[in-house]
Parts: sequence; structure tokens; C-alpha cells
Amino acid sequence: MMNFKNVFRWHLPFLFIMALVSMRALAADTLLILGDSLSAGYRMPAATAWPALLNDQWGEDASSIRVVNASISGDTATQGLARLPGLLKQHKPRWVMIELGGNDGLRGFPPQNIKRDLTEAIALVNKAGASPLLMQIQLPPNYGRRYTESFSSIYPDLAKQYSIPLLPFFMEQVYLKPQWMQDDGIHPNSAAQPFIAQWMSERLMPLLKHES
Repeated sequence: MMNFKNVFRWHLPFLFIMALVSMRALAADTLLILGDSLSAGYRMPAATAWPALLNDQWGEDASSIRVVNASISGDTATQGLARLPGLLKQHKPRWVMIELGGNDGLRGFPPQNIKRDLTEAIALVNKAGASPLLMQIQLPPNYGRRYTESFSSIYPDLAKQYSIPLLPFFMEQVYLKPQWMQDDGIHPNSAAQPFIAQWMSERLMPLLKHES
């Protein structure tokens, strides 16, 4: 006669492994944000930056999407690109939102170089089996019409070329409220972060749900 106690004992490790696999399958998909100071939370605790607030909000909504903020203040497109392979390996994201190029533009880097780096970032995300999302970046008008137009056109050109979503630049909304800006006139302050989180949620969630 079969000893069910022994059968259960023999299969216990197997059942545990299967349960663990099932739990991982149900775990949240990851949205990786690869950005600069606009997403890193410049001069504020990381927990108060908009990506962290977005992660908290989606956790409360049981969206099953986890937000990982890999943004670093001061990063250029080249620096973000250099960090990307390790981030993809570590976090294995389903989506990667690229918010880079602003520091390049503020330093007057050649637009073709910025476009090259963003192109390589998109290619790496695609190669990793994730879906890239690109954020439009705009420069202040004092950089001259020729340069600013050449710079801003990088983003819709890449979005069209690679058929990827192009998210609007959230700072265009923040600039309208001086009380949301830091004294440098470039970065949003902590008071702006809840607005940015909600604004980004309203634009990101439909895109991510569409791919789910």
C-alpha cells in the first residue's frame, strides 16, 4: 500500500519550488526609469521624487507594476547608456522609460551625438526583450532657435523610426507654476513631485496596460 506520508514528504521540495515559481510569475512587472536630475529628485530625498511617489501610488492601486528609479542627477545620454546594460541585467524590466538628453543639450553637445546615444539605448532595451518608452525633452529658448529645434526633433524622429511611444515633457506643465520650481529655475521642487507623479501615471498607465 502506498504511504501517502512518504509521497508528500518526497514531493514537498517540489511543491515548494512550484509555489515559488508561481509567486514570481504573479510578481509585479517592472518599469525602469533611466533619467537625470529631473527624475532623480534633485536636492531632495529619493523617496519624495516623483518615480517613488508613482511606485507608491501604483502599489496602492494594485496595478502589479513596480517602478525602479535608476535616474542620476547630472547624467548625460552617454552616461545613462553606459549604466543601462547593468540595470537591464539586474532588474529585468518589462519597460524602460528613457528620460535623457537634457544635460547634453544644456551643455551644447552636438545633436547627432545625443541621437546616437539614445539610439543605442533603445537598441539595448529592445535586445533585452523590454519595451522602450522615450520622453520628449525641451531646452530653454535662449539656446537659439536652430539648436533647440535640432535638439527637440531628436525625440519624435527616434519614436517614429523605432515605433515607440513618445511621452510629453512633464516640465512644460511645471514651468507654469513658479512655486513648483527650485531657485535655479531648472529643477522642480518637492511640492511639484505629487503633480508630476499623477501626470505621468495618467500617461504611462494606458501605454503599459495596452502592452499587458
